[in-house]
Amino acid sequence: MVREKHRWIIPAVLGFVLLLSMMMAAGIGVIRIPMEVVVQSAGQKLGLFRDVEIAEYYQVTLWQLRIPRIVMSVLAGAALAICGGVFQSIFRNPVCDPYILGISSGASIGAAAAFILGWDAVVFGVTMPALVTALLTLLLILGIARFRGKHDTNTLLLIGIALNFLISALITLLVVMNQKEMHKIYFWTMGSLTHVSWIEIAWLVPVMVICIIILFYHSKAMNIMQVGVETAQTLGVNTERTTHVVLVTSSVLISVVVSFCGSIGFIGLIMPHVARLLVGSNNRRLFTYSLFFGAFFLLIADTLARTIAAPAELPVGSITALAGAPYFIYLVMRK
Repeated sequence: MVREKHRWIIPAVLGFVLLLSMMMAAGIGVIRIPMEVVVQSAGQKLGLFRDVEIAEYYQVTLWQLRIPRIVMSVLAGAALAICGGVFQSIFRNPVCDPYILGISSGASIGAAAAFILGWDAVVFGVTMPALVTALLTLLLILGIARFRGKHDTNTLLLIGIALNFLISALITLLVVMNQKEMHKIYFWTMGSLTHVSWIEIAWLVPVMVICIIILFYHSKAMNIMQVGVETAQTLGVNTERTTHVVLVTSSVLISVVVSFCGSIGFIGLIMPHVARLLVGSNNRRLFTYSLFFGAFFLLIADTLARTIAAPAELPVGSITALAGAPYFIYLVMRK
């Protein structure tokens, strides 16, 4: 009983440190904002510090530009990390990432079409086409697998890889034929949190909460499936149903994140590895710590992306790749 109570102490500490890190990140940028101003501004939103006067440009910078972006980086990083942990568990493959089924490529072709058609100037003009094509890619993968009569993870994996190559080739053709939009498409596919707003966050939060609850609910079944499908079936686990539920749930969450933020690599690949090294392979603990590590990682990466070359901005995916690729090589050499 004592151990059950104490196991939430570290996640609680991580949550506090994450909140503190978010407040520190809010003060960093082209316009430097003192930490006390960030605290006072946040307090005013909660009904505190009403007598404190805060400059208008500080308020606008914080609540219209930085804080929505910081919140989105935390949510997106957490979502990608837990989905990476799910995919590695289901496929029993440590090099799986959330984009292995081609969901990212599916979203990218919708975004590319939106840029070419000029829809990026409209609210949700890129997000909605990206979300629709990502979900259509998922349905296509499941449809081909059902037509083939195979529902095992290897079949889904191979179909996803094939569609990934196909869609990537189509995106290349679109870019070559529309070079005027090449920069926008390339920047989006590398991942960017530049244009996120509270509207996107309001869409993401309920989807993310529902998906995470479903994934945690099936974490025990996924633990049992680690020892083998046949063994799990003898223990009463409906392996086919569990596989489809968690893969569809993860893919829906990935689709929403990618449609808002573009393709941000290495988070879902590396963060579950870090969590596994620290807390082991129990999926419930692995998912919990992956959420925090993914949130920290993308928060730091996005802060660097918007400050290293200020006032210009780097694609956040390039920062995560620069940090993630060397660590992945280290993991390969270590094992």
